[in-house]
Amino acid sequence: MIPYSEIAAELKRRGVKKAALQFPEGLKRFAPELVSVLRKEGITSIISGDPCWGACDLSLDAASDADILVHIGHTPVTDEKNVIYIPYRKDIDCAVLEKAAAVLKKYESVSLTTTIQHSHQTEELAEKLRSLGVNAVVGAGSKRTPEPGQVLGCTYASAKNADCAANLFVGTGVFHAIGVSLATKKPTYALDPYGCGDLQEVSADPLLRKRFVQIEKAKKAKSFGILLSSKPGQQRKELAERLASLHGNAAVILIKEISEMQLRNLGFDAYVNTACPRLALDDQSRFPCPLLSPAEFEIVLGLRAWEDYEIDEIV
Repeated sequence: MIPYSEIAAELKRRGVKKAALQFPEGLKRFAPELVSVLRKEGITSIISGDPCWGACDLSLDAASDADILVHIGHTPVTDEKNVIYIPYRKDIDCAVLEKAAAVLKKYESVSLTTTIQHSHQTEELAEKLRSLGVNAVVGAGSKRTPEPGQVLGCTYASAKNADCAANLFVGTGVFHAIGVSLATKKPTYALDPYGCGDLQEVSADPLLRKRFVQIEKAKKAKSFGILLSSKPGQQRKELAERLASLHGNAAVILIKEISEMQLRNLGFDAYVNTACPRLALDDQSRFPCPLLSPAEFEIVLGLRAWEDYEIDEIV
């Protein structure tokens, strides 16, 4: 849950008079309660109402009108001053792993990964797996994922650092598990900690088939827009400029929010995404034309073989 009183105490300790508050979409409903708690401590608030997709998407506009930005839900991915990061935590009952262990023990080693909500428990979960006969390994994180075993939709360093024969992702949905599979090229399983403990082996093949279709469509494009995010945690200027230099009719587009209407209005035949990697993989159906990852663009241009396909990560 959100530690309201701890946040208030830390802001008082810092002498904060006005705080900007930022919540991801799933946690915005908690904003009124935090505002109320801070008001009782003499601290006024301004809430960022814009969409927030992670710590890469800091509301620096709201922070400019406050003493500090309180970002709820994530760990830092950039070095920004006057920002407090408050991860959102939710405990898992380790017993949920018992059925999964029967399948996973056949592997020589298994990496354990999860999202920030549960990464405070990675070693506890790994110990449970070990007690059930699974050689569980928690890989070291990275600058963008500082907690062991933590993964994001834009980086899977902890899974790669574990260097195991197979992977287990504990969390809801299969997007991160598919990302782990693509990043490591090893058998990967997903376990929903709020389900009945059933294990699901994920396959990247359906996603890859969809991406192959977009690559083939993009081979007919005569112009390419290279999308460069203006968000500090997503901005990869050198990459965008390098990609633009690979095609005679490509241009870098500085953009904050990527939407269907914006891409239609800009009028390029296809786009290359250097912002959040999830956009090309998760949201292609929203867009009017191919939205490629950097590696996919290189495949289109004949600079990379399809067999060398790799998932886009921000490192």
